[in-house]
Amino acid sequence: MKKHVFYFYLLRLVYLIVVTTTLVACNHSKKLVTAKGWKLIWNDEFNYTGLPDSTKWNYDVGGHGWGNNEKQYYLRNSLENSFVADGALHIVALKKDVEGSNYTSAKLLTYQKFLLQYGKVEVMAKLPRGTGNWPAIWMLPESLRKNEEQWPLCGEIDIMEHVGKDPNVIHSSLHTQLYNHLKGTQMSYFKKLPDVFDSFHKYGIEWTVSDIKFYIDDKLFFESAKGQAGRISNNEGWPFDKPYYLILNLAIGGNWGGEIDDRIFPNDFQIDYVRMYKK
Repeated sequence: MKKHVFYFYLLRLVYLIVVTTTLVACNHSKKLVTAKGWKLIWNDEFNYTGLPDSTKWNYDVGGHGWGNNEKQYYLRNSLENSFVADGALHIVALKKDVEGSNYTSAKLLTYQKFLLQYGKVEVMAKLPRGTGNWPAIWMLPESLRKNEEQWPLCGEIDIMEHVGKDPNVIHSSLHTQLYNHLKGTQMSYFKKLPDVFDSFHKYGIEWTVSDIKFYIDDKLFFESAKGQAGRISNNEGWPFDKPYYLILNLAIGGNWGGEIDDRIFPNDFQIDYVRMYKK
C-alpha cells in the first residue's frame, strides 16, 4: 500500500473514533440532565453488562399466579430473563417449563434497596409486542411487605400498564380500598399511544401530598387529587402518604393478559433508564 493511501485510511479511522467518542459522550451527558426543580436521588442508567445491579434491585420469585392467574414463573438472577446489555435492562419472558409453569420471566423491585415517599419517577421503556404479554411499571408500599396492611387498603400506583391484546393502549391507575378494579371504581385513565413497540417512551409520575400526576414523554397524561370529585380522602380512599417501592415486570396471560400466543417468545421488555427525584 502506498504511503499516502495508508495515511488517508489512518486519518479516516482517527476521525471516526473521535466522532463516535464525542457522540457517545454527548448522548451520555444528555441522559444525565436533571429535570429543573428536582434533585436526582436514585437512578440506574444500565451502563454496564450482566445481571441487574444487586445494590439497586431485588426480585420477586414464584409462579402462583400473583393474584391475577398469571402463567409465568418469576426467576431470580436468571440471565435468560433479566440482564443488562447495550445500555438497557432487558426483562425477557420465555416459553419454558419451570415448577409447573409453562413460562418464565422476571420481576424486579427496589424493595429493601430504595423507597420513595413523594417525588418524581421517570422510566424510559420500549414495550414488547404480542398477544398474551403484560408489561408494567408500578409501585407498592413497604407496609404491604411488612404485613401492616393488605391489598387494596395499602394502595397501588400503576405508572404504566400495557396488554398485548390491546396494542398501543397505555393504562395508568391508582388503586385503594374504596377505589379499585375489583369494584370497577379505580382512579384510571387510558390512551392510545403510537409506536410503543419500536421506540422508547418516558413514563413517569410527579407525586405530592395532595395529588399524583402521570406523564408520558413529559406531557401530562392523567392526574388524580386527594379528595377529588367527592372521593373520600382518608387511608381507605387515599393511601398515598407512605414509602413505596418501584416494580418492573413482564407478566404472561392472567385475568387481563388473556390468551397467550406462543409465537411471541422470547418477549423482550426494555428499559433504558430509571430515575427518581425529590423536589
